[in-house]
Amino acid sequence: MTQDLALMPAGDLVALYRTGHASPVEHLRAVLAQVAALNPVLNAFCWLDEDSALRDARASEARWKAGAPASALDGVTATVKDLSVTRGWPTRRASRAIPAEGPWLEDSPSVARMREAGAVLIGKTTVPEFGAAYVTKSELCGISRNPWNPAMTPGGSSGGSAASVAAGMGTIALASDAAGSIRAPASMSGVFGLKTSFGRVADYPSSYLGTLAVIGPITRTVREAALCMDVISQPDARDSYALPPPGHSFLDDIEGGVKGLRIAYSPTLGFAKVDPEVAAIVAAGVKALEAMGAIVEIVDHVMDDPSAMLGTLMAPGLANAFRIFGFTEAQQALMLPRLVETAARGAAVPMMAYLAAREAREKLGARMRAFHERYDLLVTPVGAIPGCDADADAPRDPRYAAFANPLPFGAAFNLTKQPAASVPVGVTASGLPVGMQVVGPLYADALVLRACLAIEQALPMPAPDLAALRHSPFAEAIPRGLLSQREAMAVPA
Repeated sequence: MTQDLALMPAGDLVALYRTGHASPVEHLRAVLAQVAALNPVLNAFCWLDEDSALRDARASEARWKAGAPASALDGVTATVKDLSVTRGWPTRRASRAIPAEGPWLEDSPSVARMREAGAVLIGKTTVPEFGAAYVTKSELCGISRNPWNPAMTPGGSSGGSAASVAAGMGTIALASDAAGSIRAPASMSGVFGLKTSFGRVADYPSSYLGTLAVIGPITRTVREAALCMDVISQPDARDSYALPPPGHSFLDDIEGGVKGLRIAYSPTLGFAKVDPEVAAIVAAGVKALEAMGAIVEIVDHVMDDPSAMLGTLMAPGLANAFRIFGFTEAQQALMLPRLVETAARGAAVPMMAYLAAREAREKLGARMRAFHERYDLLVTPVGAIPGCDADADAPRDPRYAAFANPLPFGAAFNLTKQPAASVPVGVTASGLPVGMQVVGPLYADALVLRACLAIEQALPMPAPDLAALRHSPFAEAIPRGLLSQREAMAVPA
């Protein structure tokens, strides 16, 4: 039953806790067994704290025995992406320029809410340096790999988050998304990921990318994401952009289905080039929506390519990070040259160009508000291709040499602040999962979850072959990222 407890949905776990047929300590031990067996291959963690997790699991076990759980997630394991500050744990953002010593004195709002709910936090998950890539690898933490095929990336920047969830190394992952960083790894790793409406989940310190970035969950099931949203959508005074509490549970209408919903299906948004196999898998997902009673209309052109606008806004955001951290030349020498060059380019963006990009962003937001007066939801592919090599900065497959952007669909909805999710809809002939993006009107996160649950129920996904990972040629005794963090903190490996 060990692996079953590691891979069991949160709702089933707490049902066992309630009846005494399993305990949070047993669940944690099952998850840590998965970490011990699979993290040497996947390198999904840059920090583990087994002692702290065990203390929290024992406290949760006592609450369940007393019939007084803190929430519907009490005793469920969770991880934190290494861009969110966490009390007592380093938040190095995969950068050698950030020392591990700290002090690390506070939790970001989503982490604080999960602690209050009794979730058992087990560690920090890997990212590319400063989250600025769609492949999760860095000089500090090494290469993270995909549970479906460890030669491939789990995606980025929440690659460790998605890989850990797909492999049963934690039930819920707190992740972030400024240009697709939840949805792309969820798609590539065959799990569910929700980019929330801006402001729906409080965040602090504010992202150096400003209002592009949000916090959201990555989970194996849609219902688990809804459970997590009930917890992390509570307000926090530290975030001046945070919305009021939603006033309802995200589970309230989650079984409502898609019958009668007006759904726009855009295969390219009007500008993207898409791998034919990916397009066919997503199109089959759209057929499933129609079979469930949705009213689907193909919309070829939703918008022009927003990538130039995004670049004009994001590069200054990275330059802002360098300002916030006050990186010296010596520290910058420890960073990826590409990152330093992007920050320098961002610092040189003229103010008028930046303001023009902001104005264009506002117009795009207004365009999508008008769009959703006609359509309840928009669906698209998540990625243009099914995946990328784990150790490469760009796809090596010659079929994708002409693809200007492997992930053209995600960032637009960071610009518009809308909720958008990746829900698995199939697997390629080569065994890589494919996600469909479901986009809702601003603040309609619950509707996105409802539609995604219907898709999940109509198109159940197979699981990756986790047993095969134990014999992978990519295994390391201790992944480099985890070892380097422990050494930096002078903790014996």
